[in-house]
Formats: sequence, structure tokens, C-alpha cells
Amino acid sequence: MTRVDYSINRKNMVESQIKTNGVTDDRILKTLSIVPRERFVPHDLERLAYIDDNIEITSKRFLINPMVFAKLIQSAHIENTDICLDVGCGSGYSSVILGQIAGTVFALESDLSLAKLAEENFEALGANNILLKNADFSVGFQDLGPFDVIVLNGAVEYIPELLLEQLNSGGRLVAVVRQEGIGSRAKIFQKLHRGITERDLFDATVPLLSNWFVRPKSFKFQ
Repeated sequence: MTRVDYSINRKNMVESQIKTNGVTDDRILKTLSIVPRERFVPHDLERLAYIDDNIEITSKRFLINPMVFAKLIQSAHIENTDICLDVGCGSGYSSVILGQIAGTVFALESDLSLAKLAEENFEALGANNILLKNADFSVGFQDLGPFDVIVLNGAVEYIPELLLEQLNSGGRLVAVVRQEGIGSRAKIFQKLHRGITERDLFDATVPLLSNWFVRPKSFKFQ
């Protein structure tokens, strides 16, 4: 099957969505300009791959807004020697982007069909510094940590302690956190000798990553 050339769409995405929202890291801009985002969405949605929005790739799983993702990983200050954990890699787009910036990427995906698709995409694009595990998001990749950077591909209501424990000293975790009555904010968590620090980054609206990161609803008397 002949694929449509979306190189102009990629360029427009970077110029009009990414650069204009404060992303200045040349490595991120270059990588977003060359990785074929259309490859990671269902075939009938290829033409929408570069819109400024979240794209549903399977039931309740999304390729998150490219601007939000770019700002998240820029905030993580990823070095080319860093070991990254990509939680909820979906069809593999986020892992391929991270693989061009970091030293090694461990991708975590709970959906078996998406995990298989991600593996196919990694192989097709020659992304040989990515190792994928099909497992629950909340457990992380305990046997291969700790990690310098952890990225959560979707909104969460809280960060499991088990993931924070898998950060290296000085390690950073970036995610969009939903807070009742406040809305959603991108945040960065960093592991320092005195414990975990937390800092707000920017407003962001992305779909929930999974029910594993949702707080139980408390009962209220009427």
C-alpha cells in the first residue's frame, strides 16, 4: 500500500503548534519533523494525524495532543544518556520520539494489540533502542529501573508511589494530573535526597490514561 506523503503536515505542525507554544529544544523540533505520526493512528484517521488535538487510536486510548506531549518532554530536560520509561506507549509514537532524544527507552503498554502494533512500528522505523513490555501501567518496569525520566501518556488523578520509587536520584516524572475543582495541569515530579518535589508546568487537557490512575469515588450523603 502506497502511503501519502505527510511531510508538509509535519512541518506545519512543528511551526504552528509546537514552536508557537514555547518548545525551543532543537532535538525535539527535529524529531517531530521527521517521525511519521500518521503511521501511529488508524489508517482512516491518517489525515487527522497532525491536528492540534488528541486522537483516539483504540477504545479509550489516545495519541495525545502533540503540543502537550512536546512541552511535557521538554520540561523533563532529557539527556542523550538518560534511561526513560514511557508509560502507556500505545502504538509507539511517544517511544520513538523519546528514543531519538534519550539513550534507552523502556515502553510499557497494557493493551496487547497496541503492544504488538508498537513493536511493528519500532521495527519498521529502525528504533532499536526501545524495549517494550506488555503489562499493567501501575507496576512500571521494576526489574529494569531506576529511570532518569518517566513519561505518562495521558491524564491521571494521582501518581502511584510504585512509579515514583522507580525514579533514579535526580529523576523526573512528567504527567498531566487532574485535580477536582481545579482542572488539569501538567506537572513535573523530581526525586531528590529530601524526597519527591512537585511543580506545576502548564494547563493541559488530555484523556485519562487508564482506570489504574483514578481515585476511588468517595461516598457523600445527600
